[in-house]
Amino acid sequence: MKKQYSYMDSVHQDGRIWNLSVMGLLILFPITVAILFNGTPDWKALLLGLVATAPMYWAVGVIETITFTPMLGAGGAYLSFVTGNISNLKLPCALNALEQNDVSINTEEGEIISTIAIATSSIVTTIIIILGVILIVPLTPILEAPVLAPAFEQMLPALFGGLGVAFVSKNWKIAIAPVLLMLVLFIFVPALNAGTVGIMVPVSVVFTIVVSRILFKRGVL
Repeated sequence: MKKQYSYMDSVHQDGRIWNLSVMGLLILFPITVAILFNGTPDWKALLLGLVATAPMYWAVGVIETITFTPMLGAGGAYLSFVTGNISNLKLPCALNALEQNDVSINTEEGEIISTIAIATSSIVTTIIIILGVILIVPLTPILEAPVLAPAFEQMLPALFGGLGVAFVSKNWKIAIAPVLLMLVLFIFVPALNAGTVGIMVPVSVVFTIVVSRILFKRGVL
């Protein structure tokens, strides 16, 4: 008898195939360049560079997978980790789509909506990049105008601020602790910046879970 595959079975099967395929393509690029230009890297320098940087990226990769997957869903996670820009683009799109449709990511409907939102975001991003490459020269004087600089600096805060208001308003008691923690850390620890978001998001998630558990036990929630 032929085995019947569910929607989630197909998501995991296709997700593994495409993620492994993309991984192979990414690895083939430097190999192809080396072959075409008849050049090989300095293996000692490459190894030293990997020893210094790879463990950090491995740790962030594991942490982001554990943190983002429950929020993105299986299909959304597979697609997001291939296309990138998760925390500042894919995750807000998925959360907003789930919010607008009043569904949970733990349902099949939520899985589908999250995946569609992330796929749409990826297509729109690709189109914008193509247009940007074509129009970058004529638009450069406009984009570099000093009057627009403050607006560009506030794009991400505005995006996350809008999402934050929607989710904080649902249960402000839970939101107080992580907001205060991140404010204190980013104000008083100068080493923290935009490049540390991949690490600080999981830290905030764990902290929020612990605080929420304590508040629940004390009957505050």
